[in-house]
Amino acid sequence: MIRIYLLFLLFFCCSIAARADAPANDTLVTDFDHLPTAVDLRTYLLTLVDKEASLTPQQAASASFNHNYSLFHVEKKHIGKGNNCWLKLHVRNTGSQDSTLTLFAGWHDYMSWYIQDSGNHHLRAIMHTGLMRDKSDVRRWEHYGFRVTVPPGHTHTYFLHINNKYYNENGLMPVLYNALQYGQFRNAQFEYYRKETILIHVLLGMLLVCLAIAVINYIQLPDKSYMYFAAYMLGLILFFTLRLESQPYQLSVFYRWPMLKYYWDIPALLFCFYLMYLAFGNTFLNLQERYPFMEKLFTSVAAVIGGIIIICFYCIALEQYQVPVMIYSYVYISTLLPFLVVFVALARRSRHHPLVRFFLFGSLCFYMASFGSFLMLIRPLGLINALGEISAPSLLIVAGVLLQSMFFLAGLSYRNKLVHHERTRTQELLIKQLNKNKELQRKLNEQLEELVKEQTTEILRKKQELEEQRKAHLETEYDKKLTEIELKAIRAQINPHFIFNCLNSIQLFVMQRDFEYAQKYLSDFSYLIRKTLDFSRRNFISLSDEIAYLNTYLGLEKMRFENKMEYEIYVDPDITASELEVPAMLLQPYVENAVKYGMTNSSYPIGKLLIKFNQAAPDMLECLIEDNGIGIIRSKTLRTLPKHHQSSGMEISFNRAELLNKMYNTGIHIDIIDKSENNNTESGTIVRILIPQL
Repeated sequence: MIRIYLLFLLFFCCSIAARADAPANDTLVTDFDHLPTAVDLRTYLLTLVDKEASLTPQQAASASFNHNYSLFHVEKKHIGKGNNCWLKLHVRNTGSQDSTLTLFAGWHDYMSWYIQDSGNHHLRAIMHTGLMRDKSDVRRWEHYGFRVTVPPGHTHTYFLHINNKYYNENGLMPVLYNALQYGQFRNAQFEYYRKETILIHVLLGMLLVCLAIAVINYIQLPDKSYMYFAAYMLGLILFFTLRLESQPYQLSVFYRWPMLKYYWDIPALLFCFYLMYLAFGNTFLNLQERYPFMEKLFTSVAAVIGGIIIICFYCIALEQYQVPVMIYSYVYISTLLPFLVVFVALARRSRHHPLVRFFLFGSLCFYMASFGSFLMLIRPLGLINALGEISAPSLLIVAGVLLQSMFFLAGLSYRNKLVHHERTRTQELLIKQLNKNKELQRKLNEQLEELVKEQTTEILRKKQELEEQRKAHLETEYDKKLTEIELKAIRAQINPHFIFNCLNSIQLFVMQRDFEYAQKYLSDFSYLIRKTLDFSRRNFISLSDEIAYLNTYLGLEKMRFENKMEYEIYVDPDITASELEVPAMLLQPYVENAVKYGMTNSSYPIGKLLIKFNQAAPDMLECLIEDNGIGIIRSKTLRTLPKHHQSSGMEISFNRAELLNKMYNTGIHIDIIDKSENNNTESGTIVRILIPQL
């Protein structure tokens, strides 16, 4: 009996000693040298939910923890207003060597890793990371494995603080790996997310092509439809690019601005699929003229959506992330039936308006794709989560977006074709009106020619009267003064044909709404008038001024002939144009005559004019004006005026040359040569003017 009591007492003492040496139930006891397959830590972790987000690390160390398995989940989960929790882990190393394990609990917004000192029980921070905290590039995905280092035979306590403020939380499943297992896990995650990343890149490439086409067409044809479509494409590109931000181990673009993926999540869906969609449909279908009631409906709904987007931005700024997804769920569900009614109404009008078909087919493609994706996500994620992931880059959504973009682009191309036909018809009407204006111009030119002829005859008559009245002893002095007056009068004459043609050209550019050409034409014309008035007060001007004057005049004529003429002014390099002087405006009538008859040669579609200045002798300047027109002989045969008629401008210039010879003994010589006289295969005229240097 005594032996039985002694044995019972020995067994009781041994059990007490064994309990004193055994670890607690919440302690992970493992051999770090021979860690089994990845250890699920849910049964070893104690949890503490900090709903008020007010606990400091030291307060959390002394707080009460318990087991809460509902806190953990494998897939993404809708958590409403966020999740702020602490995880506590006791680890004991029963191995014989120092080893380091890695704890992985998922990818979250804010994560802090602490170790509890064995002496004072204070928490010491080891690592801080998180999607909203770590702004490095693709290397940031390597910062979510927390090192667990425990010497042999020791026990350490670690704390993990996780704070997610967004309404959707990534998987929270704590697992302990050794180095080899963690590397395998990382490679598996990289391959898993790379497939979705490739799909996003393909979608972004297609969207960029659509955006480029829209921008190019908008530059060629400024139309609001292209602008709204480009904004729609740009919003989608930014949205799906930000989707790369949540793909682990994949390089993203906006990693330096982590909040951007939250600001352009629900607001992006409202902006692209509602605001820009309604604005594009309004302008593309021209609802204001065709369907006024539908235009008011689209405008009103777009204004409401714009206000909702602002509200969503405000809620995100206040970190109330669950409010925008609730708003979007109401908007999406409440617009399903109205959109269907609009599609039916547009389908009934598609026979009368071909553009409706493109808009309707594109809308239906994305409508069915998004609704199908929504139905497929309801069962695994639930209603709210499905609405939050309705635009996830699945194959169905990608196909819907691409088909919608293609139909919209095809509709815009067809709309461009209609606009082109309308412009062609308008241009034909303008051409008819232009022909009428040319006939009117011809009649006015005839009247102006008669008026100029009468004025010239009157001047010559008065000259003769004045010469007869002068006395013999003052004849030389009076002749000289009279000659100076005549020169000023002749230089002051501006060819009325040219003025009228210039004004008609300006009027034509204004009628064609080519305000840039009209402004340039008017600027050059005013410069030419000013120079004409300036040169009329001088007998001689520098050769450089004469060349600048001719350049301006020929530029106006080239614009008037719609670039059907080419000209070149060549100056011998040995000539110093700024030092040589020539009679003011002596060459312009011959250049004008070359333009008038040199541009009417049917054998050459483009009239060519060459003006050359050569140093014929040390004191002699040679000027050649050569054109490829019909030639002076043929122009005389085609001329309806009497044979003795000569161009008034050329006659005036010839008279001026004689007067200058008389006044200054200059010896100016003018020859007019028909090129066909020397070679029957050539046509055109050469005017050769020799100007001695005083």
